[in-house]
Amino acid sequence: MRLTVGWFAADRGGRMHNLSDNMKGAVLMMCSMAAFTFNDTCVKLIGTDMPLFQLLFLRACITSVLIYAMARSMGAIRLRFPRRDWALIGLRTASEISAAYFFITALMHMPIGNVTAVLQVLPLTVTLGGALFFGERVGWRRMSAILIGFFGMLLIVRPGPDGFDTYAFYALAAVVCVTARDLSTRKMSSEVPSMTVTLSASLGVLLFSGVATLGETWVAVSQRDMMLLGGASFFIIGGYLFSVLVMRVGEVAVVAPFRYTGLLWALLLGLVVFGEWPDAITLIGAAIVVATGVFTLIREGHVRRAR
Repeated sequence: MRLTVGWFAADRGGRMHNLSDNMKGAVLMMCSMAAFTFNDTCVKLIGTDMPLFQLLFLRACITSVLIYAMARSMGAIRLRFPRRDWALIGLRTASEISAAYFFITALMHMPIGNVTAVLQVLPLTVTLGGALFFGERVGWRRMSAILIGFFGMLLIVRPGPDGFDTYAFYALAAVVCVTARDLSTRKMSSEVPSMTVTLSASLGVLLFSGVATLGETWVAVSQRDMMLLGGASFFIIGGYLFSVLVMRVGEVAVVAPFRYTGLLWALLLGLVVFGEWPDAITLIGAAIVVATGVFTLIREGHVRRAR
């Protein structure tokens, strides 16, 4: 049997067929969520041994070198494209830097399942952001789903003197930053290579964390932590790249629901690696967010096909 490179699937007779754009997008989304969650697990394991910005800087050093090598070998570094795209790359890079800081800070102080559950509100915030900033129409059904989804998110973070954790603010700030990242990616032209966008995000985190480490006292890196840093760098490359590619492939209504596979990975890894399991209220909130998110995405697909 001959091996081929690209997006293919085999039928029972061994014949190869190109996957549809929707199938490509679904696979990319699942890969992106798995990669980010495994990265989060590695980072959380390192977090007790190393200052935040040292961790970010070292991971970004490894990641940037590997992404640059990959991009050069693929001939995927191109810097000549419209000025508007440069502005979008700048916005996306700034959003990536901010998201990395807020999310990892929250991750160090909250169970991985809880932090990931908060991030599941992203399809709702992206839909709302498209309406607010790009004038995309959002009917009463999707707006109702967004409001119900936000209620589910409140069940996860539980504002109030008893249940609210200050670091939930960081998780919510990460949601805002990732929303800005995804919206800016969707508005880029096809002239911008995905690897260029990915490298820009990694270099942005590298420069930011490098400056921030000047205010920290570095610690020696153990062999265990070095191996975890390597794992985190490997997975974050996949997360960066897949998150760019997935915004350009397939229908959003079909592809985006696969984002929720990240919550399954987070619950599994949280239980197996950290012995964590969210309480009933958190799980109910996560279920509400997922249900309203899936409804919003499906409804968005129906609206687009009706136009």
